[in-house]
This record gives sequence, structure tokens and C-alpha cells, in this order.
Amino acid sequence: MSQRRHFLIRIGMVVAVAAGLGFVGQAMAQEDANQARGMINPATQEAIDAGLAYLANQQGADGSFGTGQHNGNVAITSLCGLAFMAGGHQPGRGRYGQQVTNAVKFVVAHADRNVQPPTRGAFLHNPRASFHGPMYGHGFATLFLAEVYGMVNEPGLRKEVRTTLQDAVQLIITTQNQEGGWRYRAIAQDADISVTICQIMALRAARNAGITVPKDTADRCVKYVKDCQDIHNTGGFRYQRHGGPPGFARTAAGVVALNSAGIYDGEAVQKGLTYLMRFKPGAMQGGNFFNNFEHQMHYFYGHYYAVQAMWIKGGTYWRDWYPAIRNELLGSRRGDGSWDVGIQLGPHYSTAMALIILQVPNNYLPILQR
Repeated sequence: MSQRRHFLIRIGMVVAVAAGLGFVGQAMAQEDANQARGMINPATQEAIDAGLAYLANQQGADGSFGTGQHNGNVAITSLCGLAFMAGGHQPGRGRYGQQVTNAVKFVVAHADRNVQPPTRGAFLHNPRASFHGPMYGHGFATLFLAEVYGMVNEPGLRKEVRTTLQDAVQLIITTQNQEGGWRYRAIAQDADISVTICQIMALRAARNAGITVPKDTADRCVKYVKDCQDIHNTGGFRYQRHGGPPGFARTAAGVVALNSAGIYDGEAVQKGLTYLMRFKPGAMQGGNFFNNFEHQMHYFYGHYYAVQAMWIKGGTYWRDWYPAIRNELLGSRRGDGSWDVGIQLGPHYSTAMALIILQVPNNYLPILQR
């Protein structure tokens, strides 16, 4: 076993003992190491290295990422920061540690605390670069701050990150609607599953970082997500409780939303995973997602969640899924090391998503550690 894997297992043991889990935690750390072994082959690592170098060269002087009308978007900046972290780069540490630090500073600089009552907290967004649905950006930015919080060594920045994270979590809590979900704007009005997953995943990461999240918030979210599932027929998840047919991206989001709320087994999860396996790369008619417009639109968004669902479930789900998406991504990258397919958010978004997907076996992001 490599030194890197030994390191990951030791970290898992420390966390397990600290949490009072003992040998159960050690077994989980060993299981993660076993299912990761051999998944990042030399060709994949080469693609990862080229992709990270591409992103590093693209970062703006203010720490932001994003192209065109999305230049300075907090969601894209946060995803790029997570892509570096997924490779083991932390604020001030590693080859791209400075890029992570700069991204953190950009996000905390865009915390808008002038929100209107009854909403409370801080809204993480850049009004000059917020694409349709700024709550997407808020969710990804909150997730990024939660994941990076324990790694920031600079005292002043660490304090700023914690304050901003607490305020960002408060905004998520106060904008949950009556159904238990969230939607595009920072108000408690309607909801859909694609925005809801961003918020509950951010809340899970924040709770892992020591931020208080009410149990009722998670319970209400679980009810909403389950209400979106076509449980008696396909097992897939709809966009809203009573809106639209089940689909790949929304089902991947639904399964990971349940995982984020601590639900890893049961009928809802199992049926969702079974539905997802119909869309395994290479298994669809025509060979891949690029021949289907609906899936192409949300290609990276769907696969970002699908690979997490398969990693968390493990076993044959993971062993069948990761090599398939890995090989498909290796075949679609561009000559400069980037990716740019799917919904038109630009190469920074696509590349960050591809890199996060490819680096899941590293298990460096706290949100992936079961």
C-alpha cells in the first residue's frame, strides 16, 4: 500500500477515535482505501495534473474564476477551489495552496449581509456574475467554506471564514420553504431538488465543521426530497414534488441529498441508485451522454452527484461506475487540459467538475469521508 493510502487510513483512525467510533471507523477508512486502490491510473493522473495547471493559470487577480458573463461567479470559484482541494492542496500548502487561499478570500469578500427580513445571515453571491438562480452559488460557496474551514492556518482569515460560514448557514436555514426545500432566490418561497441538494450538502459540510444545524431543517428537507421521488414506478427523482418526469441529474441529486441528511440505505436510496445505473457511461444507446440533449445540458452537474452517490454506496456500484465515467472524461478533454461540454457555463466550470469527479478516489474532501 502506498504512503498516501497509509496517511489516509491514519487520518481516518484519528477521526474515528476522536468521535468514539473505534474499530468501526478504522474499518471504514480501510474500506475507502480499498475501493480507491488503482482507480486513478497514470493516464488519469496526467489528465488531473494538466487540468489543475490549466485552472491555476486561469485564476483572476482577485482570486475568482469564471469566463464571459460568469466571470467572478462565486459558484464557479468555489468549485475550482474544491477541485484543488480534491487533489490535496490546502490554503497555503501544496503546489496550488495559494490558489485555494485566493479563492477563499474572494468568496468571503462577497458575503452580502444586507438581506431583507425575515431572511437572516449572509448571502454569498456576486450580483455582477450570478447566473440564473443565485442560491446555487450560495450553496456551493457555503460548501467550499465548510470544507476549507479546518485547513486555514492564517488566524485572521480563519476567523473571517468561520463568521462568514455561520452567517451563510443561517441564511440557508431561514430561506427553507414550507415544503422543506429551496429554490433560486434567497427567500422562502418555492423549491426544486437541484437547488435543494446544494443547500443540504452545504449544511452537512458545515455541521461536520462544527457549525450548529437544527435537526428539524434536515428532517424537513428529507421529507421534501422523498416527496420528489417516483418511488412506486421508476425510482427516479423529479425536479419538483409534482413537476416533470424523473431524470438522471435530479436523481443523482436526490440520492446525495438523502446521503447528506444521514440516510445511506433504505428503499428510497436503493431505488434511486438502481435508476441511476441505467445511465452508466457507455451503457446508454449511442454510447454516451453527448448524444442526448437533456443529459448533455446537465452533464457535469449530474455526474458530480452521481459519482458521490456511487462512492458512498461503494461495492459494485462504485467499481462499475467510476471506471466508466473516468474513461469517458479522459476521452472528452481538450488539448489545453480543460473540459467544456454540457450546459454553457464555460471551461472553468466544466474543468472543475471533471477534476472533482476524477479525484474522488483521493478521498481528500471531508464531505466524501463517511
